[in-house]
Amino acid sequence: MKKLIPVLLALIGLTAGGGAGYFLRPPPEEALAENPCGEGAAPAAQETDPPAEGEPTAEYVKLNNQFVIPIVENGQVTALVILSLSLEVKVGATEKVYAAEPKLRDNLLQVMFDHANAGGFKGAFTDTANMETLRKALLEASRSVLGNVVTGVLVSDIVRQDTR
Repeated sequence: MKKLIPVLLALIGLTAGGGAGYFLRPPPEEALAENPCGEGAAPAAQETDPPAEGEPTAEYVKLNNQFVIPIVENGQVTALVILSLSLEVKVGATEKVYAAEPKLRDNLLQVMFDHANAGGFKGAFTDTANMETLRKALLEASRSVLGNVVTGVLVSDIVRQDTR
């Protein structure tokens, strides 16, 4: 029981900090550049026009908070895996990602919980094949929320902290 209290306090602190960061984050720079007053929705870019030569074809959207996944063995939390993710999206889809972030985070967390329960974060969890399996599942979950505007999932940070 004494070992469970620090883990619970850490999870509560991460959740509270993540929630505060989510609600207090500044508006994206793109929205301010297009509409400095920040009122109303910024006009959407037309997706039918092909990008001019030299223009980027993708944007990278860093999800605001880390994901914390508990590893449970025999009914006890034995480790925590913390991930930071970014999504590769078509140009102009950044606002769509932020608008759907709560549902997106829920779907991504469920995929990571399933991956953890299947033993994906045990042993050599950063093995190329293992990470590719996780990325594909995360991409499918992202597309189920946002459609084909998501072209890739990037794992920018991953760490596992054993509690024993």
